[in-house]
Order: sequence, then C-alpha cells, then structure tokens
Amino acid sequence: MGAVEAGEMVLVNGRRNGWSRRVALPDDVDDPSIEKAHGVVTLPLHVFWSGPGPDKRWDLNYRRQRLQVYEIVLTEGKDDDVRRFIDVDELIALWPDLWLPAHVRQAWASHLCHLRGVDLEC
Repeated sequence: MGAVEAGEMVLVNGRRNGWSRRVALPDDVDDPSIEKAHGVVTLPLHVFWSGPGPDKRWDLNYRRQRLQVYEIVLTEGKDDDVRRFIDVDELIALWPDLWLPAHVRQAWASHLCHLRGVDLEC
C-alpha cells in the first residue's frame, strides 16, 4: 500500500470519505540507532497545533498519554516525527487500543507486516 498524499481523496468501500494527509511510513522507523523520545515530551507545532496550547506536554511513562502521542504522531506526523516518537515494539503493544483513522490504521498495518512480519487487525 502506498502513502496517501496530502489532499488526496480517500475512498472507503468505494465511497468518498473526505480528504486525508499523507501517512508517514519511514522504512527506518525500526532502526536501533535512532534515539526515541522518552519521559515528558512536547510535540512539534506542525504535529499538534490545537487543544490546550502549543506547550502541551505528555509523559510517555503513562500509557494513556503514550497512546495519545502515538495517535497524534501517526495521524499528523511527518517521517522525522515518526522516527523520533514511535517505537515499533510499543506501537505493536498499543495497537489494539489506538484510535486511528481507517486509512492510517490500514497503512500502518501493512507497513508493520512489511517491517516485522506481524499481522495486525485493521
């Protein structure tokens, strides 16, 4: 499955489902030499621009806050954001509880199958 480009119409069951951002699927997200974010983090403004303000912080030590960061980064992030904030082992562990748009879930399920050979439900 290829990336969905910004502004591209997404079809779900043959029907128009609105507009969608490109899903960032870096092939090197699982590279152990890439340092992952940990502890208390602030997301870049281009990833998290609404809500309680740009200085919103999440503590990745808490599962609920980690889920929120993964949902936001997988949906809104660029390749570099995904490399920094997404740990593939943790993504697989969180998968059943992540609330993601269907096109993001499908793209990542396919990507994780390619990267790790895991078969995750969409």
